[in-house]
Amino acid sequence: MSNPVYLALDLPQLRDAQELAGKVKAHIGGIKLGLEFFCAHGAHGIHTMASVGLPIFLDLKLHDIPNTVARAMQAIHVLEPAIVTVHASGGRAMMEDAKAAAGEHTRVVGVTTLTSLDDRDLERTGVSGSTHDQVLRLAELAQAAGLDGIVCSGQEVKSVHDQWHDGFFVVPGLRPAGTASGDQKRVVTPRQARDDGASVLVIGRPISRAENPLAAALEIESTL
Repeated sequence: MSNPVYLALDLPQLRDAQELAGKVKAHIGGIKLGLEFFCAHGAHGIHTMASVGLPIFLDLKLHDIPNTVARAMQAIHVLEPAIVTVHASGGRAMMEDAKAAAGEHTRVVGVTTLTSLDDRDLERTGVSGSTHDQVLRLAELAQAAGLDGIVCSGQEVKSVHDQWHDGFFVVPGLRPAGTASGDQKRVVTPRQARDDGASVLVIGRPISRAENPLAAALEIESTL
């Protein structure tokens, strides 16, 4: 992948998302469209964004019984996403069925621990141990289930890469040096995540909410 940056575009207006993607398309490698975008714009919005000419990462974080997730994966074949997410905590059977139902050219990756969560948050949900340990556990489960890779923070990607050498690793919650973390709790810079083994760097607000998105995308690209 020549440019690992996928721009997260969860803008409320479809035209704004399309225009922004068009402005920076030469300096990113793909577009990440999440649950907010999908609920607002549906399949039509995905097709519209695909016209920009970049790979689509459909970040739906599917999590349900195996049969339901498999049918959902089959339903999005027509959208031809390059990457789709499921929650690794849905279990091995769910992940196996999700991968079996995915399109031939779609990578299925398991979300481990959201970058908005820390050790204290996990403890409150009944998960013992650190976020780092939980990510490694779920990464091992995702690998056993036959997924292509996982989603984790930049703070865990090196350990996961050491454990799963040929995995495909998506790292969100990235912030260029000197920028605010916002609601993200486990952040690193794009350069660090890439050096530690990230395959895809998901970057949203540092570009989409920048005063000059093109300049912001160029600056991030120059560090990679």
